[in-house]
Amino acid sequence: MKYSDITITNDVKYVGVQDYDLDLFEGQYIIPNGVAYNSYVIMDEKIAVMDTVDIRAREEWLKNLDEVLGGKTPDYLVVQHMEPDHSASLKAAAEKYPDMKIVGNAKTFTMIGQFFNIDIENRKVEVKEGDTLNLGSHTLTFVTAPMVHWPEVMVSYDSHDKILFSADGFGKFGALDTDEDWDCEARRYYFNIVGKYGAQVQALLKKAAALDIQIICPLHGPILKEDLGHYIGLYDTWSKYEPESRGIFIAYASIYGNTRKAAEKLAEILKEKGAEKVSIADLARDDWAECVEDAFRYDRLVIASPTYDAGIFTPAEEFINHLIAKTYRNRKVGIIENGTWAPSAGKKIRAAMESLNGIEIIEPIVTVRSSMKDDTVAALEQLADALLK
Repeated sequence: MKYSDITITNDVKYVGVQDYDLDLFEGQYIIPNGVAYNSYVIMDEKIAVMDTVDIRAREEWLKNLDEVLGGKTPDYLVVQHMEPDHSASLKAAAEKYPDMKIVGNAKTFTMIGQFFNIDIENRKVEVKEGDTLNLGSHTLTFVTAPMVHWPEVMVSYDSHDKILFSADGFGKFGALDTDEDWDCEARRYYFNIVGKYGAQVQALLKKAAALDIQIICPLHGPILKEDLGHYIGLYDTWSKYEPESRGIFIAYASIYGNTRKAAEKLAEILKEKGAEKVSIADLARDDWAECVEDAFRYDRLVIASPTYDAGIFTPAEEFINHLIAKTYRNRKVGIIENGTWAPSAGKKIRAAMESLNGIEIIEPIVTVRSSMKDDTVAALEQLADALLK
């Protein structure tokens, strides 16, 4: 996809780059459809570039920027977020345009000094909450968004075109020409990257509610122009740690297949009993980030794990650790454990989940003794009934 294929407004131009080859976002998240590094230019009496791009896309971005500028020189580079996928080309841009001023807050400039060996002392325009930058017809108002998801983050509102330049907010995985549902990959993106910072997202949403926003320009994913209430509503739900949908997510890890059979049997029983939605995943084989996403998406979770070294089997333990790191809360949780001589995974899972806010453990905890028997199926029936109450 060419940058020129993307239209925002008459004055606001897209100069971002699509990365189809990156296999892991932030070194850990699988991105089968690549990622977009979004960057924008506001063409006015004064010209402002909104963020740069990852080092992988630097040369293509500079070329895009040259073409849009048409021989003009940008007056400002607005740095909303210093994560390297958005700031790594900052030094190259600053050197190419030596008269261009750099706009950021105090924390932005501290981080610039940490990332780059560059002297911009005489080029700094330091802003804080509520400050404005007049470009002519366009005026940018800066809104701080600390810990969404770095401490220096700010977003910018253009009152002329009613655009919110939202930094990482409202972003998603996938290049811009990817034909996929926004909700799914935006959800996986949100909970794994921003999910820990729900309170901070809520604070930003309250600030944004006072603005007349017609377009959202994130640093990843498509420009949002229609049905903004849908996207903002999802962010409100996600950042409140409320379930998005009624449903049951069964997350299992299995060594020899017996725990898997118990998890699959529970799914079968739940469907027979009329459960609205049942999703099941193998924690050892399926994308762990999608598993985290589904745990947050639905209102009920079942974790199934064998006992391993007197504790929780590694894939299930790692999954639980991810949930703890993202401050999982406000859900009902069922537990299935397996053990041949001293089953203890259930006790450890209970303790881990009860350390989180608003978690209700659903009884009974089902114990599989090596393999599934009639008494196991009866216990799974009881657990299913309890989950469906």
